[in-house]
Amino acid sequence: MSGALVVQDLQVAHGARTVLSDIDLEVAPGEMCALMGLSGSGKSTLLRSIAALQPFGAGSVTVGDFALRPGPLPPESRLRGLRSRVGMVFQAHSLFEHLTVLDNVTLAPMHALRWPRAKAEQVASELLETLGVRHRASAYPRQLSGGEAQRVAIARALAPGPLLLLMDEPTSALDPARRGALGDTLRALAAQGRGLLISTHDVDFARGHCDRVVVLSQGVLVEQGPAADVLVRPQHEATRALLQGTDA
Repeated sequence: MSGALVVQDLQVAHGARTVLSDIDLEVAPGEMCALMGLSGSGKSTLLRSIAALQPFGAGSVTVGDFALRPGPLPPESRLRGLRSRVGMVFQAHSLFEHLTVLDNVTLAPMHALRWPRAKAEQVASELLETLGVRHRASAYPRQLSGGEAQRVAIARALAPGPLLLLMDEPTSALDPARRGALGDTLRALAAQGRGLLISTHDVDFARGHCDRVVVLSQGVLVEQGPAADVLVRPQHEATRALLQGTDA
């Protein structure tokens, strides 16, 4: 399989309640894909399943040449291959408050991937420079603006050199100018050959920056296609409801 991400027949249940049902999804290297749907549609659960933060009951998740299978989550010692292929940026950034920016970015490469400190710090410094926050390397998260914290979180996710970047509502706290700047940054990351899967409610961001849109409704993938087509000429009632800001 050639995709940065290939999800096949994925099913997730919480007790007797089905959260995701028969999800088929592929993200190609170099592609920005928006994952859209109203609150409760299953977007965060899908991201967490791909990142092995949430077990799934059936189907498969393949990132590059690493495959996840149904059942309980494997121990972290068996997920090292996935951790080097998938980076995730959480909505709340989730930076460690007691660590500096530099230490936040070097933590996973040093402890999960066993990189020597010198290599981890070199890669971290280069990423922080690329993202425009190298001058904040010695700051703590509480000293950062929201935009700076987001860029540090992106640097942390990119440090292991992942094939796939997952993002959960990255524009939720940004003004329009910063949303545009973020979109430009993510397009540059995609141009380096990474696949990006971005959960978002931001229709303008998805239309303006993403190649493709997939829409979830009540745990089912109901529509997908080029962003301009799906968000201008929606075919499913759930997509029309998303555009209108109402419940499907």
